[in-house]
Formats: sequence, C-alpha cells, structure tokens
Amino acid sequence: MLLSTDIWVSALIRRAEIGGAFGVVVRKGDARAGAVLVKVLNRTDGTARLYAEATRMDGERVWMQPQLTDQEPDLDRYIERAARIDPDIWVVEIEDREGRHFLTEPVEKA
Repeated sequence: MLLSTDIWVSALIRRAEIGGAFGVVVRKGDARAGAVLVKVLNRTDGTARLYAEATRMDGERVWMQPQLTDQEPDLDRYIERAARIDPDIWVVEIEDREGRHFLTEPVEKA
C-alpha cells in the first residue's frame, strides 16, 4: 500500500459508510505497515466473505479470498490463525445488505 495502513483503513470504512454500509476496525495492527483482512457480512442472506491483500506474479497488488467458505465461524478461525502468525494484522468488518466489499483495488475472482 502506498498509504499508511491506518489511513487506508479509515478510507475504506468511510467508503462503506458513504455507500450505506457499516464498517468497523475489529483488530488494530501496525499503523504504518500492517497487513489487512476485510470481512464482509451480508445479513440479508447470512453469508460472509473474507478478503486478503496479495501480490500477483507481475507485482500488482490485488485482493483475494483466502477462504472460499461463506460461513462466518470458518472465517473467524482463519482470522484467529492469521493474527497468531502476524500480530501486526488489521481486521476490518463491513456489514452491508448487498454484501459489497468497497475495495477499490482489483479483486481476484475465486
């Protein structure tokens, strides 16, 4: 990320709020260079998705789904494991009726 993580996370939450969703920081990591996980909750159909930043072979930064399940408990277990491995990780949770992630960067299809 070109921006510090705390500023990038604030901008993501602001985009979600402008779009009518609710965003919150569930876990705060390193303000300058922490990795970010974005969990999206769709309360309409009871599903959840998780997005993690990745770098493609060509060097472009993209977002991907590290877990293809749509069950929130499975995603929470993944987040717990990731936090044990990387204590500087951020977790942002977005609740949206349409299940939108509000990421402006490319998102790889599962």
